[in-house]
Amino acid sequence: MKILIKNIQELLQVRENPIDKVSGAEMAVLPKIDNAFLVLENETITDFGTMNNCPSEASFDTVIDAIGKAVLPTWVDSHTHIVYAGNRVQEFVDRINGLSYEEIANRGGGILNSAKKLNETSEDEIYEQSKARLEEVMQQGTGAVEIKSGYGLTVEGELKMLRVIKRLAENYPVKIKATFLGAHAFPLEYKENHSAYIDLIINEMLPKIAAENLADYIDAFLETGYFSIEETERIMEAGKQYGLTPKIHVNQFTAINGIEACVKHGALSVDHLEIVTDEDIAVLKDSITMPVALPSCSYFISIPYTPARKMMQAGLPLALATDFNPGTTPSGNMNFVVATACIKMKMTPEEAINAATINGAYAMGISDTHGSITKGKSASVIITKPLTSYYQLPYAFGTNLIEEVIINGNRI
Repeated sequence: MKILIKNIQELLQVRENPIDKVSGAEMAVLPKIDNAFLVLENETITDFGTMNNCPSEASFDTVIDAIGKAVLPTWVDSHTHIVYAGNRVQEFVDRINGLSYEEIANRGGGILNSAKKLNETSEDEIYEQSKARLEEVMQQGTGAVEIKSGYGLTVEGELKMLRVIKRLAENYPVKIKATFLGAHAFPLEYKENHSAYIDLIINEMLPKIAAENLADYIDAFLETGYFSIEETERIMEAGKQYGLTPKIHVNQFTAINGIEACVKHGALSVDHLEIVTDEDIAVLKDSITMPVALPSCSYFISIPYTPARKMMQAGLPLALATDFNPGTTPSGNMNFVVATACIKMKMTPEEAINAATINGAYAMGISDTHGSITKGKSASVIITKPLTSYYQLPYAFGTNLIEEVIINGNRI
């Protein structure tokens, strides 16, 4: 299939020379071509430029006229928990009635609530529920997505989740990376014996996951009341023995020097960062670790937003992701994430789009194939409805401005 998209008003995130990420002041620069064309051949971007150099339409299977529209790479969502069973709608109401995240968790809610439901649900049913969510985010413009386990908290439960993620990756054109998050919370039976649960993760879960090649990354909830720095370091070290690079939840509610430990262990990303200290920023400078902000989580549970401006002014890169999960962010809409980053975190549209594309790709380890309009990269693009400017994407935050999504050459 050879597709020509012509008369593009604004072709965004054009990178002639591939780059891994953008940092600091570079995040404010979003390269684009006005009055452009784009060629997608099978699964790959093969050409682009101004309409002055547009190839003849005769050699194409499909021609799309994008007059008045913007075209940009599909969103890269580098942090989700899309695979789960049921929902936690009652906890939503509990929070409205004044209960905190910690109080809900102490009553048997939160992650342990999701784990109970998941372990009671068949693998096929979890797959059916999860594929509906995946199809929804694809229609909303997401062309690559990281999905975590972490609602099993048992050997079989974690394997069940990871097998569902593998099935999704096999059955859909969207790029999927799997993260093993057995260290999401301590099951009740291990509440007083943390070491025994970590032994279970290291000695039983990890070997079975590796034997079936079910994960790309390893994660832990490094947070006061969850996994300590020392416990997380044990998990990161064990994961690396099986080729799993760390991507860690950290600094959601408290700053306990967890970021320093993650950087020391070569984490690809540190995610949440609602609380960030000057020391954390200093540690992240010149590291290989991508900070990832999850603004729709802050929106939904009314916690602080990641201090994006402070971090970028210090020269750091930043990625944006949804945190799609049943308890604290029941939405995988990256358009809302980009808008919320602009509205609540004071990121410019250029910064937010860079964070949701090229930097998101870095945080997923797929910079070589996704995140920009570059020859040889995946034929995964969003075609908007007619716009006066791409600034409308975050400005009209409640309006669906996507007309069509193409993922890996497939029109969705």
